[in-house]
Order: sequence, then C-alpha cells, then structure tokens
Amino acid sequence: MRGFLYVFAALAVMGLAFWAYQENYKTQQAIKEARLLHAQIGAAHERLGILRAEWAYLNRPDRLADLAELNFDRLGLLPLMPDAFGKVDQIIYPIPPIAPITNPIELSSDAFADVKDPL
Repeated sequence: MRGFLYVFAALAVMGLAFWAYQENYKTQQAIKEARLLHAQIGAAHERLGILRAEWAYLNRPDRLADLAELNFDRLGLLPLMPDAFGKVDQIIYPIPPIAPITNPIELSSDAFADVKDPL
C-alpha cells in the first residue's frame, strides 16, 4: 500500500509540474499581448495628438478668413467679423406646441357625495 502512495504522489507532483509549466507559458503569452496592446494604445494616442494639432492648424482664424475671401464668389461666404456673432440670450427658442386633448375626463363632485367629512 505504501508503494502505491509513493507512486501516486510522484505522478501527482509530475502532473502539477506539467500544469504549472503550461500556465507559465500562457501567462508569458498574455503579458506579451498586454505589452503589444499598450504599445498600440500609445501609438493611437500619438496619432490623435498629431490629428488634433493638424485640426488646430487648419482652423486658424486668419486662414479661415483668407479662405472665405478667396471663395466668396463661388460659395457666397462672408469674411469673419467680430460683430457677426451673437449672444446666447439673444436666441429666441420656439415654444413647443401644446398637444390637443383627445380623451377628456369629466370630473364631478357627485362621486364624493357619499363620503362623509371626518372633521
């Protein structure tokens, strides 16, 4: 019986060692994938920063004013002027329409005639 326990313990140790070996490789692969994803995220952030800088460069007020003047005849654009902008409190918002009453409910005090005043 003792020999059987020794053999079983040895097989259990070898099985656990094999399992730990496989888990180690799976963990190393997951770490490599995480590093790759972090590198891709960093590259995407860098591209996003470049795109934001290009957008800011293309939307310069002096450049847009020049484009508006160059394309006035073709597009009917006006040059940008400070008095062309308004304030938020000058905006007149439309009043939402009130929906018509389609199912009117009649209220009557007759329904409460049977109820006595507790006071």
